[in-house]
Amino acid sequence: MLRTGDSTIEQLRNKDANLYSDLALHQVGPNLDDGISQGQAKGNEFRTAPLWGLGKRIFFLHDGRTSDLVRAIEEHRSGYGANASEANAGVEQFNKLPETEKQDLLNFLRSL
Repeated sequence: MLRTGDSTIEQLRNKDANLYSDLALHQVGPNLDDGISQGQAKGNEFRTAPLWGLGKRIFFLHDGRTSDLVRAIEEHRSGYGANASEANAGVEQFNKLPETEKQDLLNFLRSL
């Protein structure tokens, strides 16, 4: 959960925001490296976007390469050592879930 700052707009001032994101800059590894710099993010980095509206999206990942949510999760696993995606551990955790829990997680993501 994030909280907005001391905005000059009263409706936005010091409010909780359920973004389902940390808005942080992450090393995404070689599979998702698009060679494009965007702000502070280099080609192999990406700033976590909020997951709001995920259930309404047709394509996933920053370049829209898949319409399959499980594939989008799997695409985050790449690289090794210093070149590894920060998501490798998360993908491994997802893969270890029982099928019913994977489906629960996918249903939750689609509900956003």
